[in-house]
Amino acid sequence: MNVLLPTDFSENSWNAISYAIAFFENTECNFYLLHVNRIEGMVASAENYITTEDVIEEIYTKPSRTKLRQQLKQVRENHKVNKNHRFYTLTENYFFLEAIRKHVEEKKIDMIVMGTKGASGLSKFIVGSNTGDVITKVKCTTLVVPECAKYNKLQEVAFTSDFNLTYDLNILQPLTNVLKDTKGNLRVIHIQNKDTTLNPEQLNNKELLNDYFEEFNPSFHFLTNKNVEDAIECFVESRSVDMIAMVAKNLNYFQNILFHSKVEKITYHTDIPFLVLHE
Repeated sequence: MNVLLPTDFSENSWNAISYAIAFFENTECNFYLLHVNRIEGMVASAENYITTEDVIEEIYTKPSRTKLRQQLKQVRENHKVNKNHRFYTLTENYFFLEAIRKHVEEKKIDMIVMGTKGASGLSKFIVGSNTGDVITKVKCTTLVVPECAKYNKLQEVAFTSDFNLTYDLNILQPLTNVLKDTKGNLRVIHIQNKDTTLNPEQLNNKELLNDYFEEFNPSFHFLTNKNVEDAIECFVESRSVDMIAMVAKNLNYFQNILFHSKVEKITYHTDIPFLVLHE
């Protein structure tokens, strides 16, 4: 398993790294800690002189390498040695998304694990900043770890679906792997704003999902509520959901429901990780 851990050396990044180490405790993993020096900043600071390789090395690359070594030391001090895990550090002076894509391809990354900050942070991320860009624009399964998320053995995993399967079922393999590893229960959630019945195609797709996840004995839950956020929050809390999974192609569906202006009132954004599945 190859896991990419983008880090900006913040608390959120560290929390995501810690979560990933615990999450993959029993899996053989190559962890790649990647720090990207934003090239935009370099262009701005380079207006008055020609930026040479030496200058970039001195101002950006060396300090990054030092901080990455410190982060590895932090890993050793806070996590017991695990013979399944190997760590590598990477530093890039590049545009953030291009750097992520490059290493996803070169290192054959199976999953990106990234931190995010709080409820308002998550709503902003979805529409703009680094985490939002990665989950919408990089074709790699991504685990988004909010700032207060602590790893507990996954017992309840919610998978949101509109039952319009615009993707190949193989896209769900990473979720299947998670369920196999954790022996967690799968709850498939369908959210609707009003009480409408499924059309024949949706019913057929629901059966497809049921067959696909058969070994995990999935349960299906239909949430109807004038206030959809409340419905989800009640479900997450009543079931003690440990992770929410979704397919990236369904992000719009999910976004319309979860990322409203009232998002800061939704508590689970700060402590429940999101697994975003890509083709």
